Amino acid sequence: MSHVPENTVYGGPKPQTSDQRFILNQLKQKYKKGEPITVVTAYDYPSAVHLDTAGIDICLVGDSASMVVHGHDTTLPISLEEMLFIAGLLLVAPNDRFLLVTCLLGPMRPTPVSLGYEQAVDTAIRVLKEGGMDAIKLEGGSPARITAAKAIVEAGIAVIGHVGLTPQAISVLGGFSPQGKNVSSALKVVETAMALQDAGCFSVVLECVPAPVAAAATSALQIPTIGIGAGPFCSGQVLVYHDLLGMLQHPHHAKVTPKFCKHYARVGDVINKALFEYKEEVTNGSFPGPSHSPYKMNADGLNGFFEVWTKQHLRQLLQLRR
Repeated sequence: MSHVPENTVYGGPKPQTSDQRFILNQLKQKYKKGEPITVVTAYDYPSAVHLDTAGIDICLVGDSASMVVHGHDTTLPISLEEMLFIAGLLLVAPNDRFLLVTCLLGPMRPTPVSLGYEQAVDTAIRVLKEGGMDAIKLEGGSPARITAAKAIVEAGIAVIGHVGLTPQAISVLGGFSPQGKNVSSALKVVETAMALQDAGCFSVVLECVPAPVAAAATSALQIPTIGIGAGPFCSGQVLVYHDLLGMLQHPHHAKVTPKFCKHYARVGDVINKALFEYKEEVTNGSFPGPSHSPYKMNADGLNGFFEVWTKQHLRQLLQLRR
């Protein structure tokens, strides 16, 4: 809630309505009723407000920020500290959505008793405490990752798994390549999703897999699947905020925008047009005009100001000539 009074020049966020907060139990109820779950990424206060206004179920602080916010070609350069900073930007928004963040974990040793799992749990706890999130998203389906997911869940933290194309593992996958395109790979996608369910994950993201493979996983699981480039048969869908809005209209972003993304708008074109118009109006002197110069003085105040200013200005000129 903002401390800025409503009648000041700059406005602030409205009080949050905690009774309307979208929580995990509501998510599970939607799944049981067969109602599709909507997920969109957000990286700052304005995007979080837009998601809340639209009633999007889950607001994901994705590592995709590395690409669409920081301008990198992959998600790898972003750090945990940067993710926590972005998460903090969402907390000040009047947001009633379920808040989810990608949890960045480094390589872990292959045994459950290793220090790696303790660090995984510590990182997840830090994300919830410092980032203020409701749950974490954990990429990968290796035995070490599944054990880490189980350890985090047993520590009392809600986890959503992520299989198929996992952007944090592109060095192993050989780039941003779709998964599940042959028999062994397809079976691995479904089996890994089931293993994550057994580890206690409340949902699984399926990224860049053929629609029949996603359908098989969705049918096999008793938890919701969230598809991204995985066809229409998942329990819900997720897209990147900048992608679905057509926010970035330039060759570099066109190169990295995924084929599966639908542009629901071309916001980038609107932004560019507005900026060009602003530049033109400032250049030709038409902005700001009378309607955008709202602050006035009454006649007595204005005359008094000019009288005092003229005397001071004249005195300064006389002093300079001495």
